[in-house]
Amino acid sequence: MLPPLIAEAPYDTIAQIPTWLDLLSVLIGSFSGILVARRRNLDLVGFVALSLLCGLGGGLIRDVIMQRGGVYMLDSPNAIPLTVLAGTLGYLFSSVLERVPRLLMVVDIVSVGLFVATGTGKAMSFGLSFWACLLMGVTTGVGGGMLRDIALGETPHIFRKSNLYAVCAACGALCYYLLVLGLHVSRFYAVPLCVLVVVGIRLWSVKFDVMLPVDIDLAPRVGHAARRAWRGARRRGRVVGRQDDERDAS
Repeated sequence: MLPPLIAEAPYDTIAQIPTWLDLLSVLIGSFSGILVARRRNLDLVGFVALSLLCGLGGGLIRDVIMQRGGVYMLDSPNAIPLTVLAGTLGYLFSSVLERVPRLLMVVDIVSVGLFVATGTGKAMSFGLSFWACLLMGVTTGVGGGMLRDIALGETPHIFRKSNLYAVCAACGALCYYLLVLGLHVSRFYAVPLCVLVVVGIRLWSVKFDVMLPVDIDLAPRVGHAARRAWRGARRRGRVVGRQDDERDAS
């Protein structure tokens, strides 16, 4: 039997993410690290390391910043063994990962959506502010991939020109917060809706090649407009001054 759409439990209980969903997020995040390790032809240590970073890195950054409750990867008896096992199996059966085209992109953005929901939910369960909840959701969503890119000596994906990667995470965090706190929607429905928002925006941006613009510099335009406004104000001031002088003379 499905749970009710509108939650009636206390706020902190509604916002919390169940254990199974936390572990599912960790597993899918680890899978994205395994796919990158396969593309880079890394050894067993590389597979396990990227599995750990992508599966647990975002939550670790979140917990260190929040300093509320415990550190999930240390408190959970299953999180670290699950990521190590996933990395090992990915290393032993890596050829299976190449059978589905564009698998990395899909797994990566799904994991971002799940991590966004878990990060936002944990921040909400401790009663943090709206902006703090959004920040923790985005940090949890993109933190693992950021650590992965740093470990590989690359500029983190969220800092490069791409198809609305971090924007998707922010939209997902906003969606989860409004659904749970604003509409009191049960997390059973709020989590998949959050993931759908993240995945939908990401796939839309990839299909239509929508990207945030780069190399924007408004200083010349603003400076030119300010100079024109200043010259216009001076001309108007001189005209008004002459008119006042003429009236005084008359």
